[in-house]
Amino acid sequence: MDVLDHLFGVAGKTVLVTGGSRGIGASIAETFVKAGARVYICSRSATDCADTAARLAELGECHAIPADLATAEGRTALVAEFLSREEKLEVLINNAGAIWAAPLAEYPESGWDKAFNLNVKGLFFLIRDLAPALRRAGSHHDPARVINIGSIDGFHIPKHETYAYSSAKAAAHQLSKHLADQLAPDHITVNVIAPGMFPSKMLKGTLEAKGEETIVAPIPLKRLTNGDDMGGTALFLAGRASAYVTGVVIPVDGGYATLL
Repeated sequence: MDVLDHLFGVAGKTVLVTGGSRGIGASIAETFVKAGARVYICSRSATDCADTAARLAELGECHAIPADLATAEGRTALVAEFLSREEKLEVLINNAGAIWAAPLAEYPESGWDKAFNLNVKGLFFLIRDLAPALRRAGSHHDPARVINIGSIDGFHIPKHETYAYSSAKAAAHQLSKHLADQLAPDHITVNVIAPGMFPSKMLKGTLEAKGEETIVAPIPLKRLTNGDDMGGTALFLAGRASAYVTGVVIPVDGGYATLL
């Protein structure tokens, strides 16, 4: 076997990407589809989910399972549908997330509910409910993988008033470490990718208001995070090269939060 296939290959693995219809999730899903994995994507919008799955299916194998993961009913529906098609799950990528920004004096309780219901509670219960499928996939030398998409805002003070979002991402980082400890005996690793500024829907307004040149000015590597950055890091965490890595948060931010 080629050393690259041995260390980084995911061909034939079953992968579930939440929030997979656009942005970071779609980029990660595309990477795994191109690498030969059997990929399932989930998003709240059935139309967006189906459209992205159809586009990616032209490159490999990709299936859509729409669901609202901020609700117990949505998570139950996703798990039931996935398990009706697959017995085991090699890689779970929790990318679905929500953000809320508002001035301190006006920050609503609903903003906290939206961020924590999806970014923390939804993440926890989806992992809990899919843990049996992950256990069936993992082995001593090639564990099943949970890859949670956090944020540099979880350990770096953001410039915008996104109080619930940054707090939820910090909670997700800590929760991931706790789960990594608990699931290690079951041959399941849990790691976090913390992206920097990615040109997603969340950043669209800021990019339009300030311009990309202004946004990237304080970033040491002078560019935004892109799809290859995210997909490549996820691919590393899903392959044998990272089989002995668990409980870590990997910043992918061009040095913005880690060098300044």
